[in-house]
Amino acid sequence: MDKKKRTRELLVFATIVIALLILAILVPSGEEGGSIQEVMRDAVLHERFKIALFGLEVNPGLISAYVVTGILIVFALICRIFVIPRFTVIPGKLQLLLEQLVSLFDGLAEGSSPHRNRFLSAYIFTAGTYIFVGTLFELLGIQTVTTGGASVSLPAPLSDINGAIAMGLMSYGVILSAGPGGMLHALKDFSLPISMSFRLFGALLSGALVTELVYHYTALSFVLPVIVGVLFTLLHALIQAYVLTMLVS
Repeated sequence: MDKKKRTRELLVFATIVIALLILAILVPSGEEGGSIQEVMRDAVLHERFKIALFGLEVNPGLISAYVVTGILIVFALICRIFVIPRFTVIPGKLQLLLEQLVSLFDGLAEGSSPHRNRFLSAYIFTAGTYIFVGTLFELLGIQTVTTGGASVSLPAPLSDINGAIAMGLMSYGVILSAGPGGMLHALKDFSLPISMSFRLFGALLSGALVTELVYHYTALSFVLPVIVGVLFTLLHALIQAYVLTMLVS
């Protein structure tokens, strides 16, 4: 019975997927304001939608970066002032979570760099947390108004190529500062900051592009974008935080 039930469920799932694909091909685009090529181009270059910040026109990703940074700083201050002083011998849930996170990155730094790891553990903890929280940030769908009067959702900070390059260069600087060994190894490959930057940017952008493609067709723009958006965002948040911390360490 279980085998028959499983087979029936797979058939139903396959039928739904095939039907959605057929509808995506047959139903005309439901996106207004440009072709799918223009939508993809703007998702990469951010040429059309700019946000005013202190008299300057900036990409939405910069606003996201400031917001995410502020959230992390406020959370860190709250933990330092109100949570850490109340740590007990028998940890609670929040204390256990924080201790497990710190132990995870400390162990990663010590295992990869046994002799110089104090700053490394702090950096990969910060970078991993920023990538994870920054990627999940786009799920909030916070709306802002562009200089042209349009309404857009704030994206993940690292879906902007400038943010990805900044993270790649900082990570490269950490490797160069690890003493003669780290400097010699890093100088052998000048493409490392470019590789880190575009790995982050490409991976995070791919989720946004897939979601845009789904939204672009009326037949797929009702329930599926929620599933696709959450799935890609969660996967990128976990995978990219893990990949960058492993590469740097």
